[in-house]
Amino acid sequence: MSSIPGHQRLQKWALACAALLCVLMMASMLLGAGELSALNSWQALRGNGSEEHVFIVFELRWPRTLLAVLVGVALGAAGTIMQAATRNPLAEPGLLGVSAGSSFAVVLAIYYGADAAGVHFSVAILGAVVGCALVLLTTQLRGAGNDPVRLVLAGAAFSSILISITTLILLHDQRTADEIRFWVIGALGGRPVSNLTLALPGLLAGLAMVGATVSALAALSLGEKVALGLGHKPILTRILAMAGVAVLVGTATAAAGPIAFAGLIVPYFARRMVGPDVRRALPIAMLIGPSVLLLADILSRLAVRPYELPIGVVTACIGAPVLIAVVRSHRLPRL
Repeated sequence: MSSIPGHQRLQKWALACAALLCVLMMASMLLGAGELSALNSWQALRGNGSEEHVFIVFELRWPRTLLAVLVGVALGAAGTIMQAATRNPLAEPGLLGVSAGSSFAVVLAIYYGADAAGVHFSVAILGAVVGCALVLLTTQLRGAGNDPVRLVLAGAAFSSILISITTLILLHDQRTADEIRFWVIGALGGRPVSNLTLALPGLLAGLAMVGATVSALAALSLGEKVALGLGHKPILTRILAMAGVAVLVGTATAAAGPIAFAGLIVPYFARRMVGPDVRRALPIAMLIGPSVLLLADILSRLAVRPYELPIGVVTACIGAPVLIAVVRSHRLPRL
């Protein structure tokens, strides 16, 4: 009987988050940095607008909105699974070298002549896998794999090294810098529509991988001995979970560039709503993730009209206070 209130709570928050997502998707279609008003956008949505207005709404804003949903689902799920697998509330793709590894791999591929979007996606996923593996290996070798602070410090150091090397490459090669400059800061606007079709297989594959680990991760939250007693294999579970995270983050990074703090914000709010159980937090995070990115994208369009801010700047402004709140907690919760 005790599971009934939790189930009802999950349903309540799922409906609320789904409703919020629908509202933000509509707002994303109606609002923009240009002179097109919300009323004219609404008329274009109904098929009564001018040809120019219809083009802006359906050819520019609609793909951008869908990309925000896709990337938000990927980052929300990745952050939730990463925190559950490491039992670390500070774990976040941008803080543990996953995003930096993905970005570095793409820049390196372009530097050596790769120019196909499909190649970028596979390279970004590979870079995310390697980046995450190196950070986790470093902390395990020092015997600090479960220390939240050391894990974040190792990730920050590794990310700084990769970012520095990436910057040197961009300064050295003008062609690479010209091709990558708008991608490396993270943004949803100006992305080719082909990114949606290229990112979808990676999203589905990543979700399938992390979905297969949810039950085992829930058992691991009770301790490794309990998980072993229930027939789970902790090491294999963590490997599969982190591989799924790398696929999701690599896909999101290839599609929209590195977007900081999204993987930290979303799981934090999901746990506040439905508790620490990853089986409940994951579906909520997959609804909150697109909402956070859509909200950040809308703010990026309206903050400095008629120009736009990179969405990564907005998510960093939202995520930094959340990170400070977690760090200043009297006790970092073990997930």
